[in-house]
Amino acid sequence: MKKALIIACAVLTLFSVIGCEKKNAGIQIWSFTDEVEGLVYNYFAKDKPDFKFDYTFTPTEQFENRLDPVLASGRGAPDVFALEAAFVRKYVESGLLLDLTDIYERNRSKLLAYPVEIGTYNGRVYGMSWQACPGAMFYRRSFARKYLGTDDPAIVQTYFTDLNKWLETAALLLERSNGACKVVGSRADLYNVFLGARANPWVVNGSLNIDPAMEEYMDMSKLVHDRGYAPRVNQWQEGWFSGMNDTLVDEYGNKIECFSYFLPTWGLHYVLKQNAPDTAGDWAMIAGPASYRWGGTWLGAWKDTKNVDAVKELIEYLTCNDAFLEQYAKDSGDVISNINVMNRIAPTFSEPFLGGQNHYAAFVEMAKTVNGRLVQGTDQTIENIFSEQVTAYVEGEKTKAQALADFRQQAQIQLGL
Repeated sequence: MKKALIIACAVLTLFSVIGCEKKNAGIQIWSFTDEVEGLVYNYFAKDKPDFKFDYTFTPTEQFENRLDPVLASGRGAPDVFALEAAFVRKYVESGLLLDLTDIYERNRSKLLAYPVEIGTYNGRVYGMSWQACPGAMFYRRSFARKYLGTDDPAIVQTYFTDLNKWLETAALLLERSNGACKVVGSRADLYNVFLGARANPWVVNGSLNIDPAMEEYMDMSKLVHDRGYAPRVNQWQEGWFSGMNDTLVDEYGNKIECFSYFLPTWGLHYVLKQNAPDTAGDWAMIAGPASYRWGGTWLGAWKDTKNVDAVKELIEYLTCNDAFLEQYAKDSGDVISNINVMNRIAPTFSEPFLGGQNHYAAFVEMAKTVNGRLVQGTDQTIENIFSEQVTAYVEGEKTKAQALADFRQQAQIQLGL
């Protein structure tokens, strides 16, 4: 009896120690991007040295498969996690996230509208972001001087005021360069432009909706492909990157010049600067033919977290704290979703990679035009299906009518729409 009592006490002591260790470990943070890691370690942890947390990184392609089962079961679920633009709405609409509406209400007067719209479902806020990702058109100054006679962003913009003017200029560049200068790095660069031009989302009243803008995208893609206005390369593959650093050639070894790329805020820092360092100073930015958004990262939390106060403290700091966001914006050049910070930084910002241009002020204005209500949880699946069918149409494998019919059929099979 005495021996059993000793064993029981030892077990209770062990569990007590384990429980204390878990509590002392703090909140669990999961992310698919080292960007969040930098925010937490380089800023939040320095301001809040007593705050305890554990950080876990999982590659993007594995992240959803790891997160889904633990959120559904509640076993091993992280307290806070990053959510990529492609799948943020899936989780916002899932019923598995902690309500963050109180954070929003405390800060609503200084928050940009569209990131909150994307994180809102049935009137409640479940995801918040520190950044805004409006898109723009980045162009080569040297090519603009060579073929348009100027590299001044205000004048270059007049050549691309709308999509019809964009097509006219695409033909002009091709003509003046004897076929060498393509207006854009890939026909797929236009995709987000047309997504942003929609009047309505993909699903309306439970049914698939093909907005006229997306049929226009199909027509534009076919036109760009057939007339050779863009090199026949895919985004995120070698040829696309080669066009940024002047190493792209056609099948005959002839040099191809890529006049521009449609990229969002982060595209400057993580795409152009990384893949074309030798072209620094030879780029500039304009709004281009239409406003759009591309990408972004949100923060959400598990609805059953035992650390609600700590979770909300972290999320509110990273998405709303003026002092932190101003310092981070100055350090990184990232466009922030905090209007107070935007207005303080925008008047004096200068970007050496863009020849000293103040692109930040332009991005701030672009961000105000983005419609976050177009984003839905089914977008990722629908857009994958749509892109496959557009490619089949552009490459002559299907008629437009057949591609659209197959798109509708696959959406019905996979999503019941």
